Amino acid sequence: DSLANSVKGEVVTPEHPDYDASLSRWAKNTQRKAGLVVFVKDTEDVVAAVSHAKANNVPVAVRGGGANPFGKSSVEDGLVIDLSRHLNLVRVDAETRLTYVGGGAVWKDVDTAAIKHGLATVGATVNHVRVTLHGGYGWLSGRHGLAIDNLKQVTIVTEDGSVLTANDESNQDLFWAVRGGGGNFGVITEFVLQLHPQRSTVYAGRIIFTPDKVHSLIEVTNAWYSHVKEDEGMVQIVTVSPAGAPVVAVFLFYNGSEDEGRANFKGFFDIGPVRDDSGEIPYDDVNALMSDRIQPGNCYSVKAIVQESVDYPSTMQLLQKTGELEAGGLYSSYVLFEYFPLTKINSVPPSATAARRDLLPNALVVLKWSGDSPDKSDEANAIVENLV
Repeated sequence: DSLANSVKGEVVTPEHPDYDASLSRWAKNTQRKAGLVVFVKDTEDVVAAVSHAKANNVPVAVRGGGANPFGKSSVEDGLVIDLSRHLNLVRVDAETRLTYVGGGAVWKDVDTAAIKHGLATVGATVNHVRVTLHGGYGWLSGRHGLAIDNLKQVTIVTEDGSVLTANDESNQDLFWAVRGGGGNFGVITEFVLQLHPQRSTVYAGRIIFTPDKVHSLIEVTNAWYSHVKEDEGMVQIVTVSPAGAPVVAVFLFYNGSEDEGRANFKGFFDIGPVRDDSGEIPYDDVNALMSDRIQPGNCYSVKAIVQESVDYPSTMQLLQKTGELEAGGLYSSYVLFEYFPLTKINSVPPSATAARRDLLPNALVVLKWSGDSPDKSDEANAIVENLV
C-alpha cells in the first residue's frame, strides 16, 4: 500500500486481475512470479520503486521490452519496475538530429518516429526489442557503428535512488559502463540517440537456397564479404522451410535502390535461389523482416558466438541437425550468421565503451519450443551448446 500511494503508475499484486498479463515476457521460460509489478509513469515513480525495494530488501528486475532471453526482466517474488506501458514515448528533434527515447520504448517506435523526418539511427534487426545497452549491431552499422556508438546521453536512477545524467561530460565512468555493460548500473528512463540522414526506401528482403547450393553460397559470401562496403549487410539463417526441409535463408540489405541492390548482390542471384522475396521497401520496415521468426509466446534458448569461419562441411552438418530437430516435433532451431561491415565499428577504440568489439562477425544460435513446456529449458540449453 505504501508504494501504491507513492507512485502515479499502477501497482499490480498477485491478487490483481492484470497480474498474469503483467508477467508476460517474450520467452515464456523466462517468466517469473513477481511479488509486485509497478508500471511506472515517470522518473519520480522509478525513484519511489527503487527506494521501496531498497528499504524492504526486495530484489528488483527492470522490464523494458521484456525480450531478454536470460530472464533478467523477471524476478521471483521480487519487484518488477515495468517501463513498457508509460515510458515508451519517442521525441525527435530534427534540427539537432537527436531523438529522446523513453526507457520502455522498442526499436520500432524509434524507426517510425525518426524516418518521418528523413532520419534514422542504428537499431536492432528485430524491431520489437528494447533500445540496447549491450552493443547493438544493425543494418546501418557499416555506416554509423554500433547502436551504443550513437548513444549521446542517458537519464538513470541508481541503486540509492539518485537521478543522474550521464554523457561525455557528466558521470563519464557511468556513461562508459552503460554502453555495453547492460542494465547492471541502474534504471535508464531516457536515452538520447544521434540520428543521421536516411533515404526513405532501401533494397532488402529474403532469398532462399536449398542445400545443393550451399557450397556456391559459401564461396560467393566469402568473396563478397572480403570487399563489403558500408551500405551493405547480410544475415544468413540456417533453418527449415515451412514444409520441414532444411534451407539457408539469406536476408539482404543495401542502402539504395532495388536496381543498385540487385546489381550489388548479383553473385548470389547467379547461384539460383529457389525463392526471392527481396525488393525496395520503406526503411522503417527493414527491421521487421526477421521479427516474425522470434515472436513472443514461445520458449527460447539463445547463444551468441563469434564466427571464426563458415565452411561447407560444418554448414551441411548444421543443416542436418536442424532438420533432425524439426523432425523430432519438439524443437525448432535456427542459426543466424551476421555479415555486417566492421570497419566503422572497430574504428572506435576498444577502451572507449564497455562493449566488446571483434574483427570477426557474430552468430546467434536460437532454439524454440512450445510455450506450454517451459520446464524443458535445461534440455534446450544443452542442445544449443552442442548445435554449433
